Amino acid sequence: MAKKTSLKAETRARTGSGRLNQMRREGWLPSVIYGKGAETLNLKVNAKSFNDVLAHSSSENIIVNLEIAGQGTRMAFLQAVQHEPLSGSVLHADFRAIDENTEITAHIPAQLNGEAPGVKAGGVIEQYVHAIEIICLPNDLPEIIEIDVTSLQLGDSLHLGEIKYPKGVRPTHAADVVVVHIGRAGSGADLEAAAATA
Repeated sequence: MAKKTSLKAETRARTGSGRLNQMRREGWLPSVIYGKGAETLNLKVNAKSFNDVLAHSSSENIIVNLEIAGQGTRMAFLQAVQHEPLSGSVLHADFRAIDENTEITAHIPAQLNGEAPGVKAGGVIEQYVHAIEIICLPNDLPEIIEIDVTSLQLGDSLHLGEIKYPKGVRPTHAADVVVVHIGRAGSGADLEAAAATA
């Protein structure tokens, strides 16, 4: 299951872009927390601490305990992260206030495990879905979705509905979506897949 981490935060006044840029230069990340039944608060969190949390997470879909100065601690789901287009640096974070009974939707990395017999037979493994959108309760949020490919022969496909998900986790998309296919080496699609994994 995904680990919960704590982040210290302070409230901030609603401010214009100039003040927000100054805040970033001072090492703060402008943020907001909102949610059903919760007061919307404009926040600032320590940018270095936030980036450290992201660096140690398999995706940007994480659960944190926001320790808000003067407001107590709130469990929150990182709903969205805005990045600077060129540098990739984080500009803003949206947190959704949740509790243990609030279902969340997250995109979780899909990791292939094992060796497919079809690859041993000369095939090429093609992974079409690299992150799976799932719904679960906060305590059931996985860090990755592991996909066992050890039964796939040449020409076989594995669909969303055939994956074994952790307890309490369900995919949002149709069961017939192809996640992995073992193709024949030599076709255009297979060559592209081989180049992408080289």
